Amino acid sequence: MRTTLTIEEDVAAKLQKKLKQSVGKTFKDVVNETLRLGLLAEKNITPPEKFRVQSRALGIKKGLNYDNIGELLEQIEGADHK
Repeated sequence: MRTTLTIEEDVAAKLQKKLKQSVGKTFKDVVNETLRLGLLAEKNITPPEKFRVQSRALGIKKGLNYDNIGELLEQIEGADHK
């Protein structure tokens, strides 16, 4: 298949470096080889396990009201908490 492709500068630099290391290969060969490797690697990637958070009771300290944050901050840090 023949197509026009815009390659970003950083990718082109890496492909050029790989081309210099590959004796007897054309730029087309290097691009196709790199694409094949990338597609194969993508196929072999396993999705990570779902992250789970386990909750636990922290308890309520006597004298603190957790329903009103402003009041709670005032109790803990004083009237100048703002």
